[in-house]
Amino acid sequence: MLEKYKNWSVEHSIKHKKIVEKLSHLSDDEIIAYFDYENMKEKEVDFCPLYAQNKKCHDIENLNCYLCACPNFRVTTTKSFCNVNSKYGSSITTKDGYIHQNCSKCAIPHGSIYIKAKFSIDWKSIMKNCFSS
Repeated sequence: MLEKYKNWSVEHSIKHKKIVEKLSHLSDDEIIAYFDYENMKEKEVDFCPLYAQNKKCHDIENLNCYLCACPNFRVTTTKSFCNVNSKYGSSITTKDGYIHQNCSKCAIPHGSIYIKAKFSIDWKSIMKNCFSS
């Protein structure tokens, strides 16, 4: 499971970097605003497979996709979990015994205040602690 997350992280960081490079003339606040769900599903349709379905990963009004994955998410070879133990998270155990963190009810990384506090043009640097063994 760890390899699957690592592979996704590499692929996602490439997509993220391309968008941010295109926006390099904008301020940090403008870049964050660009990643608003409504804007992204219109202008960056390949960024997330849910955009094509007009579907959100989290049922929140002002969803921002800059931190598509949460910096508090952690993955090991046997489980994924929330590093801050968000009260909005839960666990799912798969058939093969892997414990998977369910973050669908957590909105922490998708608000502009949180994003501004963690902001870096380099998405990988924000996410560096997530995908270790």
